[in-house]
Amino acid sequence: MTPAPEAWLRGPLPGIPVQLQPLAFALVGALEDVEKSVAGLDPVKLWHEPGGAASVGFHLLHLAGSTDRLLTYARGEPLSDGQRAALADEKSLPDPRPTLEALIAGWREVVVRALAQFGATPEATLDDSRGVGRAQLPSTVRGLLTHAAEHAQRHVGQIVTTAKIVGALGAAALGFDIRQG
Repeated sequence: MTPAPEAWLRGPLPGIPVQLQPLAFALVGALEDVEKSVAGLDPVKLWHEPGGAASVGFHLLHLAGSTDRLLTYARGEPLSDGQRAALADEKSLPDPRPTLEALIAGWREVVVRALAQFGATPEATLDDSRGVGRAQLPSTVRGLLTHAAEHAQRHVGQIVTTAKIVGALGAAALGFDIRQG
């Protein structure tokens, strides 16, 4: 069975302005890469921090949260209480920790909303000013949408690599004594 070509080689995404097509392709590809690379990770491997690096679970949590926040700023809106709570969870990791299924569903939902937002963004507004964060640092709609896509790709790269590393680790490397179960 031949794998499907990457998102950017499948033709334009319907309803997305021409200038935002590359960003949409990046997010679609990021979603597909995540789904492939984390399939079957058990909870221990999902949250394992190999060599002190951030876990796959952290990257998935941050990926959805940060993309959602950047999209909010691109719309010119302040963060909601829920978004601020999600940011706090990224810093201290929630207890209990989310399941792999919940993390993937959260990322998928953010990508679907991002594509809808891209489709609803008039190209004439791409250079409109937007403030970022509490300090309202200067950006534009285009800058925020571009950063959302490229930031997502950075974290997906880390997810893919870390998933390969933890996927190859045995019980002893994960801190388990197989004699004790």
